[in-house]
Amino acid sequence: MECRKEQNLKMCNCTYPCSRKGVCCECVAYHRRLGELPACYFDNKTERTYDRSVEAYLRSRR
Repeated sequence: MECRKEQNLKMCNCTYPCSRKGVCCECVAYHRRLGELPACYFDNKTERTYDRSVEAYLRSRR
């Protein structure tokens, strides 16, 4: 599958400087290994905390 990095970057809300930005398959795999969720699961306010935990995600949805 071809990565559409330029298109992905237009929709990516991650503010953390990272080599995986726009390469969603790498980003998801990285966060999954850590038991986390990528920035795109979070609203912009919560994303800026850099807390990618499942608990932070659930709190943001309440």
